[in-house]
Parts: sequence; C-alpha cells; structure tokens
Amino acid sequence: MPSRTRTVLSLGTAQTLAWASTYYLSAILAAPMARDLGVSLATVFAAFSAGLVISAFLGPRAGRSIDALGGRPVLALSSLVFAGGLAALGFSSGRWSLFAAWMVIGMGMAGGLYEAAFATLVRLYGRDARNVITGITLIAGFASTVGWPLSTALEGWIGWRDTCFVWAGLHLLLGLPLNLSLPRHLPQAQAQVSAQREAVSASAAPVPATTAAPTLPKVPLRSALLLALVFALTWFISTAMAAHLPTLLTASGVSLSMAVTAGALIGPAQVAGRLLEFGVLRRAHPLLSARLAAVMHPIGAVALALFGAPAALLFALLHGAGNGVLTIAKGTLPLALFGPQGYGERQGLLMVPARLAQALAPWLFGLCMEQWGAGALWISAALGALVFVALALLHAPAALPPVDNAP
Repeated sequence: MPSRTRTVLSLGTAQTLAWASTYYLSAILAAPMARDLGVSLATVFAAFSAGLVISAFLGPRAGRSIDALGGRPVLALSSLVFAGGLAALGFSSGRWSLFAAWMVIGMGMAGGLYEAAFATLVRLYGRDARNVITGITLIAGFASTVGWPLSTALEGWIGWRDTCFVWAGLHLLLGLPLNLSLPRHLPQAQAQVSAQREAVSASAAPVPATTAAPTLPKVPLRSALLLALVFALTWFISTAMAAHLPTLLTASGVSLSMAVTAGALIGPAQVAGRLLEFGVLRRAHPLLSARLAAVMHPIGAVALALFGAPAALLFALLHGAGNGVLTIAKGTLPLALFGPQGYGERQGLLMVPARLAQALAPWLFGLCMEQWGAGALWISAALGALVFVALALLHAPAALPPVDNAP
C-alpha cells in the first residue's frame, strides 16, 4: 500500500483542484457569466445553490458507495463528472443550461469534496485516520489561494468560458490520475469475511461465508442530531462569511483596503488552525479542539461589533482559525463518536442539513445584512455560540464497538 504521505499529497492536491474549480469558482466568474448570458447575478448564484442542494441529497449515496467499494472509484468518477459539468458550464447559453451545468457539478461535489475524501481515508486507515484527514485539509486549505488568482488571471486572458474548459481539462489531466493513484480497497463485505477468517485461523473455528452488505450501525439519535446541527450551523457561518465578508467589514466602518487585507488573512489563519490541530491538539479528543474552535467566531464577531475597524484583523484571524479546525472536525468527530464502520454513509447523512444550510446561507445572511447592516454580526455570533452549546452537550463514548471491516 502506498505510504500515508503519498496518499495525503495525492488526495490533498486533488481536493485543492476540486474545491478551487467548483466551490470557489462563482466568486470570480459569476459577474462575467451574468453579463454574457443576460441573467442577473442572483440567478448565477441560485444555479450554484442548486448544485449544492443536489450534492446534499446525493451525499449519502456517495458515502454508501465508498463504504462498499472504497474511495478510489468514487473519487475518480467525480473527476469525470466535474470535467463534464465544467465543460457544460463553458458551453451554457442561458438560464436553463446554466442550472443544468451546475446540477451536474453538484453531482460531482457529492462524491468529490471533503466528505468523500474523509470517508476514503477512514476506509483506508480506520480509527487512525485523524492525522491524514488533517493532512489533506492542510493542503486543500489553499484552494481559494490558488483558485481565485488562477480563475481571475484566466478570465482576463481567455474569458470565463475557456476558463471553465481549462478547469475541466485539469480534472482529466491532473485530478483523475491523482484519484486513481489512491490505494485500492477490498469490497466491504469481502474485507469483513477476510478479517473474520484471519481472527479465527489459529483456532480453526468455522467462519460463516456471507457476502451480504452490512447494515449501517445504529448510533444514539441525540448525538447524531446534535452533530448534524453543529455541521449545519458551521457551514452556514462559513459560507455566509465567504459570500459577504468584504461588505460586512465595510459596514462595520472598515476601509476597503483593510477589508481586503483582513479577508486575505482568513486562508492563512485556517491553515494555522489546522497546524495547531495537527500539533498541539493531535492527542486531545476532537471534541475539545472543536469546542475551542467554536468560540473563536463569536469572540471575533463580538469584538468587531463592539470596536469596529480596529478589531477587523482580529476577527479575520479568529474566524479563519476556528473555521480551519472545524473543517477537520467534520471528518474526525463522526469517527471519534461513532467509529469507522458505516462512516461514509453516515457522514453523507449528517452533512445533508449542512449542504442545505450552505446553499441558503448567502441569501439568508444577505437579507440579514439588508435589514441590520453590521448588526448581522450578532446573528452569526449567536449561531456560533449555539455550535459551542451543541458540542458541549456531546460526550465521548466510553468505548466503541470492535470494527470488522477496518483495513
């Protein structure tokens, strides 16, 4: 099996490409798309939201496939779907073809972004996947740092349509080979039978030969609901800030140049938070690091609301660091609380509310800003505090059941 370092580098690079060419694409290309297609800017973002909704509902199916087959075929297929969707986006001629293209991209997002990558790593490394999950987020944390300047440069040079074609080509020439280079997995049922046979080989005990796919292990409903709430609120805050941060900062009395500077700090702050998780907090339970991260946005938001411009950089650093650690928590908390068996499907189910919240966040938080201006910060601060409360109500299990299918 390839080394963990090679796996992290391959999957981290593929994830950087996936995020840069999908989630971060509209921020740069939405305006030229709208002008060329004769639609409003809101329509372009609505098409993007439609793609997120599609990814939410297909996420559990993608996770179930990773549980059964491993992540390699699912992630490789996502590269092909991304390429097809981006090519369709480049060929779009109006409202309906725009929506259709983003819905295809949404299909790729269901099996090609962090949730699928996390499930792939858990399928490979079982309960030891925490550090490799952190590793790929360290690399892919630079997706906006790479994607935004590259999309901007390409759009100015060859236009938005050819920019989409370039991204599509990168998925075929770079993303697909990287995903295909990931380790192969045995199908889950075969892995179970193999593990059972090895366990009893010394005593020559009979092993029931079954190939039936295992059912999703039951987990405490209360814990699952609390975790789904944590993910939904976290994604809402993160997406709302990504969409409205410059406007929010200027509404708080921050100059445009300072707002740009603060926004540029969020990416490095996310990486710094992930380095903290990888270093100081790596031996702590993921619940502890998640709780610490959850309070960072509320503290920064309250400071910005109370003190205005002087607190802008502090807000950006706290929000970015907290968001960076909570991104890792989306992968490590389900693993720590519920174990690796059935991880992919469960992760897909837990993320359905989060994807829907993500799709609605730009619009809903925009309405809040129209109504209250900089006062909308109190809304995001309250939601961040609610994340902390939900995490405080979650408790680590005394012990997890033994796992039969961990490779």
